[in-house]
Amino acid sequence: MKMFNFSVPQEIIFGEGALARIGELLKKSSAKNPFLISGKNLTRLGVVDRVAKLAAEAGYTAEIFNDVEANPSVETVEKAVKAYKLSGCDCIIALGGGSPMDVAKAVGVVAVFGGSIKDYEGAGKVPGKITPIIAIPTTAGTGSEVTAFTVITDHERNYKLTVFSYELIPEYALLDPELIMSLPKSVAAATGIDALVHAIEAYLSKAGSPFTDSMAEKAMELIGGNLRQFVSDRSNREAAAAMLTGSMFAGLAFAWARLGNVHAMAHPLGGYFDVPHGVANAILLPVVMEFNAQADQGRYQKIYNYLVPDKISEEKFVPEVLVKELQELTASLGIPQKLKEVGVTEDKIPEMAADAMKSGNILVNPRETTLEDVISLYFEAL
Repeated sequence: MKMFNFSVPQEIIFGEGALARIGELLKKSSAKNPFLISGKNLTRLGVVDRVAKLAAEAGYTAEIFNDVEANPSVETVEKAVKAYKLSGCDCIIALGGGSPMDVAKAVGVVAVFGGSIKDYEGAGKVPGKITPIIAIPTTAGTGSEVTAFTVITDHERNYKLTVFSYELIPEYALLDPELIMSLPKSVAAATGIDALVHAIEAYLSKAGSPFTDSMAEKAMELIGGNLRQFVSDRSNREAAAAMLTGSMFAGLAFAWARLGNVHAMAHPLGGYFDVPHGVANAILLPVVMEFNAQADQGRYQKIYNYLVPDKISEEKFVPEVLVKELQELTASLGIPQKLKEVGVTEDKIPEMAADAMKSGNILVNPRETTLEDVISLYFEAL
């Protein structure tokens, strides 16, 4: 067995009604003035005000920044950093899906160490502890509440830059299933597939370990057994709880095992065409899994058996069975099946492929991948 290491340097709180413990966590973090980062939709739905009210009941007045967009930009981070510094705040509440959490992590870095978030692009460039963050996910989801990554769009390059440092892991993660039970069907489907892809790619990663395997397997069990039910009926409490927990376990898995070609190729789709991340992952997943089948060492069958109630024996299984199941799953959830359906054009494929090859995820993909391979995969997904 190869060497590996891991840690879970945060407190994770899960349960219905757990949101009410926000004041307790603010006290634990020694915060005096929280800065609440979220988006317009959650503001309109009253969730931002609800969190601010709970903080106020505990004696904290939250400064609200709710200008986070999907695929958040360098400019949004700069705007948020300016607002944070002017507010005199000393901790951050990140409320929402991956976008508010990405912005919160980026603000946490720049507010402490200065410069631009672009200065920290890559791995291991954050020199120390960032602003304390309490992460509250409202999707299931990105798993960003437990990961060491932030992904920010640089419009000057049409590029989604990634900052990777274990200093980015939020101090606290507060998971309340009630917060995801009002998701629109399309969002539940796309974010649910995103969580599934996290688990699958971490499970197949060359950088995996017994720890990440165990997290990925539990994530696939929970997501595979509940994704369809949750998308069909978001008020299903058991399914919502399973999806939120599964997303968190998948996040823990890829925080230490990283991902693969699906994510390497999905990020440029967001940078060039603003394709929602979960939708990009869903379209690319069957294509990449078919490509990676040559490198399968028996794990495709295990993945299949987590997704399908009727298990299949080793004698009857071939990797193409899993690829077909993934195609049928994304189609049944109403997610587009081809990149053309979401506005992607072939003229940008060479540039997107070059950007995808810069991702560290390519290096841990189970099958060795060249630039020509990525170009071919994009065309196949088109």
